[in-house]
Amino acid sequence: MLSGYVHSGFAPMAQSLTRLLPRDGAGGAALCIYYRGECVVDLWGGTRDSAGNPWEEDTLALSWSTTKGVLSTLLHMLVDRGLAAYDAPVCHYWPEFGQSGKSAITVRQLLCHEAGLYRIRGLVNDVREMFDWSHMVGALERASPVHPPGEYHGYHGLTYGWLVGELIQRIAGKDVSSLLESELANPLGLDGLYFGLPGHARSRCAEVLGAGGGSGAGGQREAILGPFLRRQRLQAARGVSDEAELDELESVFMPPGFDRLDWNSEAMLAAKVPALSGFFTARSLARIYSGLACGGRVDGHSLVSERTLGEVLKVHSRRPGRVIPMPMDWRLGYHRIPLVRVSAPRAFGHFGIGGSGAWADPDRGLALGLVLNSGMGTPFGDTRIVRVSSNAIQAADALEQPGEALYSAG
Repeated sequence: MLSGYVHSGFAPMAQSLTRLLPRDGAGGAALCIYYRGECVVDLWGGTRDSAGNPWEEDTLALSWSTTKGVLSTLLHMLVDRGLAAYDAPVCHYWPEFGQSGKSAITVRQLLCHEAGLYRIRGLVNDVREMFDWSHMVGALERASPVHPPGEYHGYHGLTYGWLVGELIQRIAGKDVSSLLESELANPLGLDGLYFGLPGHARSRCAEVLGAGGGSGAGGQREAILGPFLRRQRLQAARGVSDEAELDELESVFMPPGFDRLDWNSEAMLAAKVPALSGFFTARSLARIYSGLACGGRVDGHSLVSERTLGEVLKVHSRRPGRVIPMPMDWRLGYHRIPLVRVSAPRAFGHFGIGGSGAWADPDRGLALGLVLNSGMGTPFGDTRIVRVSSNAIQAADALEQPGEALYSAG
Protein backbone atom coordinates (compact mmCIF):
# COMPACT_ATOMS: atom_id res chain seq x y z
CA MET A 1 0.00 0.00 0.00
CA LEU A 2 1.33 3.39 -1.00
CA SER A 3 0.38 6.74 0.47
CA GLY A 4 0.51 10.18 -1.09
CA TYR A 5 -0.71 11.48 -4.41
CA VAL A 6 0.07 11.26 -8.09
CA HIS A 7 -0.94 13.22 -11.18
CA SER A 8 -3.12 11.07 -13.43
CA GLY A 9 -0.60 11.35 -16.25
CA PHE A 10 2.08 9.88 -13.97
CA ALA A 11 -0.13 7.10 -12.58
CA PRO A 12 2.31 4.36 -13.74
CA MET A 13 4.81 5.66 -11.19
CA ALA A 14 2.76 4.19 -8.38
CA GLN A 15 3.32 0.71 -9.79
CA SER A 16 6.96 1.56 -10.46
CA LEU A 17 7.52 2.45 -6.81
CA THR A 18 5.59 -0.58 -5.57
CA ARG A 19 7.80 -2.89 -7.62
CA LEU A 20 10.99 -1.75 -5.93
CA LEU A 21 9.67 -2.31 -2.38
CA PRO A 22 10.98 -5.57 -0.85
CA ARG A 23 8.46 -8.39 -1.10
CA ASP A 24 9.17 -9.47 2.47
CA GLY A 25 8.19 -6.03 3.73
CA ALA A 26 11.65 -5.29 5.11
CA GLY A 27 12.17 -1.82 3.75
CA GLY A 28 10.47 1.23 2.32
CA ALA A 29 10.92 4.11 -0.08
CA ALA A 30 9.66 7.52 -1.12
CA LEU A 31 9.46 8.99 -4.60
CA CYS A 32 8.83 12.57 -5.63
CA ILE A 33 8.69 13.99 -9.17
CA TYR A 34 8.31 17.54 -10.43
CA TYR A 35 7.24 18.30 -13.98
CA ARG A 36 7.43 21.86 -15.33
CA GLY A 37 7.61 23.19 -11.78
CA GLU A 38 4.60 21.23 -10.52
CA CYS A 39 4.82 18.36 -8.04
CA VAL A 40 3.16 15.49 -9.91
CA VAL A 41 4.24 12.51 -7.78
CA ASP A 42 4.65 12.39 -4.00
CA LEU A 43 4.44 8.76 -2.88
CA TRP A 44 5.80 6.64 -0.06
CA GLY A 45 5.34 3.12 1.26
CA GLY A 46 6.87 0.11 2.97
CA THR A 47 8.58 0.02 6.34
CA ARG A 48 11.12 2.37 7.85
CA ASP A 49 12.76 0.10 10.46
CA SER A 50 13.38 -3.47 11.57
CA ALA A 51 10.31 -3.32 13.84
CA GLY A 52 8.11 -2.98 10.77
CA ASN A 53 6.89 0.55 11.46
CA PRO A 54 5.46 2.12 8.30
CA TRP A 55 7.29 4.69 6.21
CA GLU A 56 5.69 8.05 6.98
CA GLU A 57 5.16 11.19 4.96
CA ASP A 58 8.12 12.92 6.66
CA THR A 59 10.51 9.94 6.83
CA LEU A 60 14.15 10.76 6.09
CA ALA A 61 16.74 8.32 4.78
CA LEU A 62 20.51 8.18 4.58
CA SER A 63 21.27 8.88 0.93
CA TRP A 64 25.01 8.22 0.54
CA SER A 65 26.51 9.79 -2.59
CA THR A 66 23.28 11.51 -3.55
CA THR A 67 24.67 13.98 -1.00
CA LYS A 68 27.38 15.05 -3.47
CA GLY A 69 24.83 16.58 -5.85
CA VAL A 70 23.31 18.71 -3.08
CA LEU A 71 26.78 19.82 -1.94
CA SER A 72 27.70 20.75 -5.52
CA THR A 73 24.53 22.81 -5.83
CA LEU A 74 25.55 24.88 -2.82
CA LEU A 75 28.89 25.67 -4.45
CA HIS A 76 27.22 26.68 -7.71
CA MET A 77 25.04 29.12 -5.79
CA LEU A 78 28.16 30.79 -4.36
CA VAL A 79 29.79 30.98 -7.78
CA ASP A 80 26.61 32.46 -9.23
CA ARG A 81 26.81 35.29 -6.68
CA GLY A 82 30.35 36.14 -7.74
CA LEU A 83 31.92 34.82 -4.53
CA ALA A 84 34.06 32.27 -6.39
CA ALA A 85 35.05 31.28 -9.93
CA TYR A 86 35.30 27.82 -11.46
CA ASP A 87 38.73 28.41 -12.99
CA ALA A 88 40.28 30.01 -9.93
CA PRO A 89 42.82 27.96 -7.94
CA VAL A 90 41.31 26.32 -4.88
CA CYS A 91 44.15 27.74 -2.77
CA HIS A 92 42.91 31.25 -3.57
CA TYR A 93 40.06 30.56 -1.14
CA TRP A 94 41.75 27.86 0.95
CA PRO A 95 45.47 28.73 1.18
CA GLU A 96 46.58 25.64 3.10
CA PHE A 97 45.33 23.46 0.27
CA GLY A 98 48.07 24.69 -2.06
CA GLN A 99 50.88 22.60 -0.55
CA SER A 100 52.23 19.27 -1.87
CA GLY A 101 51.83 20.04 -5.56
CA LYS A 102 48.23 21.27 -5.41
CA SER A 103 48.65 25.02 -5.95
CA ALA A 104 47.30 24.92 -9.52
CA ILE A 105 44.23 22.73 -8.87
CA THR A 106 41.11 24.67 -9.81
CA VAL A 107 37.57 24.66 -8.48
CA ARG A 108 36.49 23.18 -11.81
CA GLN A 109 38.91 20.27 -11.42
CA LEU A 110 37.56 19.48 -7.96
CA LEU A 111 34.01 19.41 -9.27
CA CYS A 112 34.98 17.19 -12.23
CA HIS A 113 36.92 14.69 -10.06
CA GLU A 114 40.19 15.64 -11.77
CA ALA A 115 42.24 16.62 -8.70
CA GLY A 116 43.87 13.19 -8.22
CA LEU A 117 43.00 13.10 -4.51
CA TYR A 118 40.62 10.15 -4.50
CA ARG A 119 42.62 7.64 -2.43
CA ILE A 120 41.45 7.78 1.16
CA ARG A 121 43.43 4.80 2.44
CA GLY A 122 46.60 6.87 2.73
CA LEU A 123 44.78 9.60 4.64
CA VAL A 124 43.28 7.71 7.62
CA ASN A 125 44.38 4.89 9.86
CA ASP A 126 40.85 4.09 10.99
CA VAL A 127 37.41 4.85 9.62
CA ARG A 128 36.49 6.76 12.78
CA GLU A 129 38.88 9.52 11.74
CA MET A 130 36.38 10.32 8.97
CA PHE A 131 34.05 11.69 11.66
CA ASP A 132 36.60 14.43 12.47
CA TRP A 133 36.22 17.20 9.88
CA SER A 134 39.40 19.03 10.92
CA HIS A 135 41.45 15.86 10.74
CA MET A 136 40.25 15.09 7.23
CA VAL A 137 40.78 18.63 6.01
CA GLY A 138 44.33 18.62 7.38
CA ALA A 139 45.08 15.25 5.77
CA LEU A 140 43.87 16.50 2.39
CA GLU A 141 45.91 19.68 2.73
CA ARG A 142 49.05 17.56 3.14
CA ALA A 143 48.12 15.00 0.46
CA SER A 144 49.77 14.86 -2.96
CA PRO A 145 47.81 14.13 -6.16
CA VAL A 146 48.25 10.60 -7.54
CA HIS A 147 48.41 12.01 -11.08
CA PRO A 148 48.85 15.48 -12.59
CA PRO A 149 45.62 17.37 -11.85
CA GLY A 150 43.43 17.70 -14.91
CA GLU A 151 45.19 14.94 -16.82
CA TYR A 152 42.72 12.23 -15.78
CA HIS A 153 39.53 11.96 -13.79
CA GLY A 154 38.94 9.50 -10.99
CA TYR A 155 35.82 9.38 -8.82
CA HIS A 156 36.57 10.96 -5.43
CA GLY A 157 34.13 8.63 -3.68
CA LEU A 158 34.74 9.82 -0.11
CA THR A 159 37.23 12.69 -0.36
CA TYR A 160 34.96 14.80 -2.59
CA GLY A 161 32.86 15.79 0.40
CA TRP A 162 35.65 17.38 2.43
CA LEU A 163 37.28 18.93 -0.63
CA VAL A 164 34.14 20.67 -1.84
CA GLY A 165 32.69 21.10 1.64
CA GLU A 166 35.73 22.86 3.07
CA LEU A 167 36.00 25.00 -0.06
CA ILE A 168 32.38 26.09 0.46
CA GLN A 169 33.09 26.93 4.09
CA ARG A 170 36.17 28.99 3.20
CA ILE A 171 34.24 30.94 0.56
CA ALA A 172 31.11 31.55 2.64
CA GLY A 173 32.61 31.76 6.13
CA LYS A 174 29.92 29.41 7.47
CA ASP A 175 29.71 25.66 8.01
CA VAL A 176 27.98 23.59 5.34
CA SER A 177 25.11 22.48 7.58
CA SER A 178 24.18 26.08 8.34
CA LEU A 179 24.43 26.97 4.65
CA LEU A 180 22.24 24.05 3.70
CA GLU A 181 19.57 25.38 6.03
CA SER A 182 19.87 29.08 5.15
CA GLU A 183 20.38 28.75 1.39
CA LEU A 184 18.19 25.78 0.46
CA ALA A 185 16.02 24.31 3.22
CA ASN A 186 14.48 27.52 4.56
CA PRO A 187 14.00 29.51 1.32
CA LEU A 188 12.49 26.53 -0.51
CA GLY A 189 10.43 25.29 2.43
CA LEU A 190 12.07 21.85 2.35
CA ASP A 191 10.91 19.25 4.85
CA GLY A 192 14.13 17.28 5.28
CA LEU A 193 17.65 18.19 4.17
CA TYR A 194 20.60 17.56 6.49
CA PHE A 195 24.34 16.90 6.39
CA GLY A 196 24.57 14.75 9.50
CA LEU A 197 21.30 14.16 11.34
CA PRO A 198 20.37 16.63 14.13
CA GLY A 199 18.88 15.22 17.30
CA HIS A 200 15.43 16.66 16.71
CA ALA A 201 15.13 14.69 13.43
CA ARG A 202 16.26 11.27 14.73
CA SER A 203 12.72 9.96 15.21
CA ARG A 204 11.99 10.58 11.51
CA CYS A 205 14.97 8.64 10.18
CA ALA A 206 14.62 5.28 8.45
CA GLU A 207 16.99 2.51 9.49
CA VAL A 208 19.37 1.09 6.93
CA LEU A 209 18.11 -2.48 6.51
CA GLY A 210 19.96 -5.41 5.02
CA ALA A 211 23.59 -5.09 3.91
CA GLY A 212 25.51 -2.62 6.02
CA GLY A 213 22.78 -1.89 8.55
CA GLY A 214 21.98 -2.91 12.07
CA SER A 215 23.98 -3.80 15.13
CA GLY A 216 27.34 -5.40 14.48
CA ALA A 217 27.13 -4.65 10.79
CA GLY A 218 29.84 -5.99 8.51
CA GLY A 219 30.42 -7.08 5.00
CA GLN A 220 30.70 -3.55 3.63
CA ARG A 221 33.35 -4.67 1.15
CA GLU A 222 31.04 -7.23 -0.41
CA ALA A 223 28.03 -4.91 -0.28
CA ILE A 224 29.72 -1.89 -1.83
CA LEU A 225 32.16 -3.54 -4.20
CA GLY A 226 29.97 -6.56 -4.98
CA PRO A 227 29.53 -5.95 -8.74
CA PHE A 228 33.24 -5.32 -9.17
CA LEU A 229 34.18 -8.35 -7.05
CA ARG A 230 31.91 -10.59 -9.12
CA ARG A 231 33.49 -9.32 -12.32
CA GLN A 232 36.94 -9.87 -10.79
CA ARG A 233 36.08 -13.49 -9.99
CA LEU A 234 34.85 -14.10 -13.52
CA GLN A 235 38.01 -12.56 -14.94
CA ALA A 236 40.15 -14.64 -12.59
CA ALA A 237 38.42 -17.80 -13.79
CA ARG A 238 39.42 -16.84 -17.32
CA GLY A 239 42.95 -16.02 -16.31
CA VAL A 240 42.67 -12.28 -17.05
CA SER A 241 42.18 -10.82 -13.55
CA ASP A 242 43.24 -7.22 -12.99
CA GLU A 243 44.18 -6.87 -9.31
CA ALA A 244 45.30 -3.27 -9.80
CA GLU A 245 41.75 -2.16 -10.63
CA LEU A 246 40.35 -3.76 -7.47
CA ASP A 247 43.15 -2.30 -5.35
CA GLU A 248 42.31 1.14 -6.68
CA LEU A 249 38.62 0.71 -5.84
CA GLU A 250 39.46 -0.34 -2.30
CA SER A 251 41.83 2.61 -1.87
CA VAL A 252 38.94 4.94 -2.72
CA PHE A 253 35.98 3.31 -0.98
CA MET A 254 37.38 1.18 1.84
CA PRO A 255 39.45 3.02 4.48
CA PRO A 256 40.71 0.77 7.32
CA GLY A 257 37.80 -0.34 9.48
CA PHE A 258 35.13 0.61 6.93
CA ASP A 259 34.00 -3.00 6.74
CA ARG A 260 32.78 -2.78 10.35
CA LEU A 261 30.92 0.50 10.01
CA ASP A 262 27.37 0.47 11.39
CA TRP A 263 25.25 2.89 9.36
CA ASN A 264 22.61 3.01 12.12
CA SER A 265 24.97 3.86 14.99
CA GLU A 266 24.68 7.16 16.84
CA ALA A 267 28.17 8.09 15.63
CA MET A 268 27.18 7.58 12.00
CA LEU A 269 23.90 9.46 12.35
CA ALA A 270 25.63 12.49 13.84
CA ALA A 271 28.69 12.41 11.57
CA LYS A 272 29.28 15.02 8.90
CA VAL A 273 30.89 12.96 6.17
CA PRO A 274 29.74 15.22 3.35
CA ALA A 275 30.23 12.79 0.49
CA LEU A 276 27.73 10.32 1.91
CA SER A 277 25.98 11.38 5.14
CA GLY A 278 23.11 13.38 3.71
CA PHE A 279 19.72 12.59 5.24
CA PHE A 280 16.96 13.64 2.87
CA THR A 281 13.34 13.25 1.98
CA ALA A 282 12.55 12.52 -1.66
CA ARG A 283 10.40 15.63 -1.62
CA SER A 284 13.32 17.91 -0.71
CA LEU A 285 15.61 16.41 -3.33
CA ALA A 286 13.04 16.67 -6.11
CA ARG A 287 12.25 20.29 -5.27
CA ILE A 288 15.91 21.34 -5.48
CA TYR A 289 16.42 19.54 -8.77
CA SER A 290 13.20 20.99 -10.10
CA GLY A 291 14.88 24.37 -9.91
CA LEU A 292 17.87 23.03 -11.86
CA ALA A 293 15.47 21.56 -14.44
CA CYS A 294 13.59 24.85 -14.87
CA GLY A 295 16.20 27.51 -15.52
CA GLY A 296 17.54 27.73 -11.97
CA ARG A 297 14.33 28.91 -10.28
CA VAL A 298 11.81 27.33 -7.89
CA ASP A 299 8.53 29.18 -7.29
CA GLY A 300 10.21 32.55 -7.68
CA HIS A 301 13.32 31.60 -5.69
CA SER A 302 16.56 31.72 -7.65
CA LEU A 303 19.10 28.97 -7.13
CA VAL A 304 21.42 29.90 -9.98
CA SER A 305 21.21 32.02 -13.11
CA GLU A 306 20.69 30.48 -16.53
CA ARG A 307 24.26 31.49 -17.36
CA THR A 308 25.68 29.49 -14.44
CA LEU A 309 23.33 26.61 -15.18
CA GLY A 310 24.62 26.53 -18.75
CA GLU A 311 28.17 26.17 -17.40
CA VAL A 312 27.05 23.40 -15.06
CA LEU A 313 25.46 21.47 -17.94
CA LYS A 314 28.66 21.19 -19.99
CA VAL A 315 30.08 17.66 -20.13
CA HIS A 316 33.77 17.79 -19.21
CA SER A 317 34.73 14.19 -19.88
CA ARG A 318 33.24 11.23 -21.70
CA ARG A 319 36.18 8.91 -20.98
CA PRO A 320 36.24 6.00 -18.53
CA GLY A 321 37.75 7.06 -15.22
CA ARG A 322 40.72 5.93 -13.17
CA VAL A 323 38.36 4.61 -10.46
CA ILE A 324 35.06 3.77 -12.16
CA PRO A 325 35.92 2.06 -15.46
CA MET A 326 33.03 3.54 -17.41
CA PRO A 327 32.17 6.98 -18.79
CA MET A 328 30.17 9.08 -16.32
CA ASP A 329 29.95 12.21 -18.52
CA TRP A 330 30.95 14.44 -15.62
CA ARG A 331 29.43 17.87 -15.43
CA LEU A 332 30.42 20.17 -12.56
CA GLY A 333 29.61 17.85 -9.67
CA TYR A 334 26.97 15.75 -11.43
CA HIS A 335 27.03 12.66 -13.65
CA ARG A 336 24.88 11.43 -16.53
CA ILE A 337 21.64 9.57 -15.80
CA PRO A 338 21.67 5.92 -16.93
CA LEU A 339 18.35 4.93 -18.51
CA VAL A 340 16.73 2.09 -20.44
CA ARG A 341 14.43 2.43 -23.49
CA VAL A 342 14.50 6.24 -23.28
CA SER A 343 17.04 8.99 -23.82
CA ALA A 344 17.79 12.14 -21.83
CA PRO A 345 21.23 13.29 -23.00
CA ARG A 346 21.25 16.49 -20.95
CA ALA A 347 19.86 15.01 -17.73
CA PHE A 348 22.24 15.24 -14.78
CA GLY A 349 22.28 14.47 -11.08
CA HIS A 350 23.85 12.13 -8.57
CA PHE A 351 22.97 8.64 -7.34
CA GLY A 352 24.00 6.88 -4.13
CA ILE A 353 25.15 3.40 -3.23
CA GLY A 354 21.99 2.57 -1.27
CA GLY A 355 19.83 3.08 -4.36
CA SER A 356 18.83 6.68 -3.74
CA GLY A 357 19.21 9.35 -6.37
CA ALA A 358 18.10 12.73 -7.66
CA TRP A 359 18.31 14.35 -11.08
CA ALA A 360 17.11 17.08 -13.39
CA ASP A 361 16.29 16.99 -17.09
CA PRO A 362 16.21 20.58 -18.41
CA ASP A 363 14.88 19.43 -21.79
CA ARG A 364 11.68 18.16 -20.19
CA GLY A 365 11.52 20.35 -17.11
CA LEU A 366 11.53 17.09 -15.16
CA ALA A 367 13.11 16.33 -11.78
CA LEU A 368 13.08 13.25 -9.55
CA GLY A 369 14.10 12.33 -6.02
CA LEU A 370 14.15 8.78 -4.63
CA VAL A 371 15.16 7.64 -1.14
CA LEU A 372 14.98 4.14 0.30
CA ASN A 373 16.47 2.06 3.10
CA SER A 374 17.05 -1.49 1.86
CA GLY A 375 19.69 -3.12 -0.28
CA MET A 376 22.97 -1.88 -1.66
CA GLY A 377 24.17 -1.36 -5.21
CA THR A 378 27.19 0.04 -6.98
CA PRO A 379 28.73 3.38 -5.93
CA PHE A 380 26.28 4.96 -8.41
CA GLY A 381 23.05 3.38 -7.26
CA ASP A 382 21.48 0.28 -8.73
CA THR A 383 18.85 -0.89 -11.18
CA ARG A 384 16.02 0.41 -9.00
CA ILE A 385 16.81 4.08 -9.58
CA VAL A 386 17.47 3.33 -13.26
CA ARG A 387 14.05 1.69 -13.71
CA VAL A 388 12.17 4.39 -11.83
CA SER A 389 13.97 7.15 -13.74
CA SER A 390 13.25 5.52 -17.09
CA ASN A 391 9.57 5.11 -16.22
CA ALA A 392 9.32 8.76 -15.15
CA ILE A 393 10.67 9.96 -18.49
CA GLN A 394 8.30 7.65 -20.35
CA ALA A 395 5.37 9.10 -18.38
CA ALA A 396 6.46 12.68 -19.09
CA ASP A 397 6.79 11.97 -22.79
CA ALA A 398 3.32 10.44 -22.89
CA LEU A 399 1.67 13.24 -20.95
CA GLU A 400 -0.48 15.50 -23.14
CA GLN A 401 -2.43 17.45 -20.53
CA PRO A 402 -0.10 18.33 -17.62
CA GLY A 403 -2.87 20.27 -15.84
CA GLU A 404 -5.04 17.24 -15.02
CA ALA A 405 -6.25 16.75 -11.45
CA LEU A 406 -4.31 14.84 -8.83
CA TYR A 407 -5.70 11.77 -7.16
CA SER A 408 -4.84 10.05 -3.89
CA ALA A 409 -2.76 6.88 -3.85
CA GLY A 410 -4.00 5.75 -0.47
